[in-house]
Amino acid sequence: MSFLRDPADKSEPEQPIFEDADLQAVERLGAAYKKVTAELGKVIVGQQSVIEELLVAMFAGGHCLLVGVPGLAKTLMIRTLADALDLSFNRIQFTPDLMPADITGTEVIQEDKLTGTRNFKFLPGPIFSNVVLADEINRTPPKTQAALLEAMQEQQVTVGGVRHKLPGPFFVLATQNPIEQEGTYPLPEAQLDRFMFNVFVDYPTEDEEFSIVRQTTSERVASVVKTLSHEDLVTLQQFVRKVPVADHVIRYAMQFSRLTRREKGDVPPFIKQYVSWGAGPRASQYLVLGAKARAMLHGRAYASTEDVREVAKPVLRHRIITNFNAEAEGINSDEIVRRLAELIPQDATRNSRGKLPAVFGSPDLG
Repeated sequence: MSFLRDPADKSEPEQPIFEDADLQAVERLGAAYKKVTAELGKVIVGQQSVIEELLVAMFAGGHCLLVGVPGLAKTLMIRTLADALDLSFNRIQFTPDLMPADITGTEVIQEDKLTGTRNFKFLPGPIFSNVVLADEINRTPPKTQAALLEAMQEQQVTVGGVRHKLPGPFFVLATQNPIEQEGTYPLPEAQLDRFMFNVFVDYPTEDEEFSIVRQTTSERVASVVKTLSHEDLVTLQQFVRKVPVADHVIRYAMQFSRLTRREKGDVPPFIKQYVSWGAGPRASQYLVLGAKARAMLHGRAYASTEDVREVAKPVLRHRIITNFNAEAEGINSDEIVRRLAELIPQDATRNSRGKLPAVFGSPDLG
């Protein structure tokens, strides 16, 4: 297998081919991925797809929203991941009385005992960390939720008119309980769109649950070894953006987003039937970035359409807003993405504008 090009790609790439140093970075990231998953396996049983999605998002520089019922080790998984990657970690428990200053920090008056002068001093909040766990983010009012927007987008906070840069790399990993809705404040679409991935954490299998119970009810305590330094992580993040991607792969990713916009152009019948609002351009960006990061994690220096397919659900899950018809028939956004994946061809046999064959009338897709 060539590290340089996707064998299915017959076009000339617009980005430069990787040099030897870049290929070594790919091998390092592939080896680091195996080590990190091995270390997480000491503490976390199963959840391999969740772990991969978290690592893809982190190496792509994105934030994650984890959705799952209580007791599935979401918090433990995030803390263990931060330990394995040698990153500082803070947990913020979101409650109805949490204020923005409780997240970003505040200014206090400090008196100099020698001169008697008083000055404002900024006390950083818990958001000043590499990994911030926003636990049950939908339990706090929108004003406090909005305190995360600037931090997630600009990697800075503004307090008293002064900007304070956050430490890099910076990741917000938020959790939500999909069942209990009483006393919660649903995240607005503008903030949901800031999350690169919406990661669904499912129940373990019977064998996995047996291992969990046996492991957590014994006296053995697993220790996690740091597998990557802080500097290595930053360097590998930079290499992810250098991964070449063919034009047809970009157009393939764009179709997942563009075909969800029911008011724009020719879309499949099931989109018009079940979708009230589709994904924006940021979804296309994250599909390509996620594909690049996934390719590097698997030891490849090119992003393929298969990589795009694998990250399509976590990228689009929270960006496709379904309507009442979908809710009545039990159709969720994952099902919409699955149908799109069946519909959009993976080969490069489309015209220069990336239009799809006229197959929207197929009975099994409509």
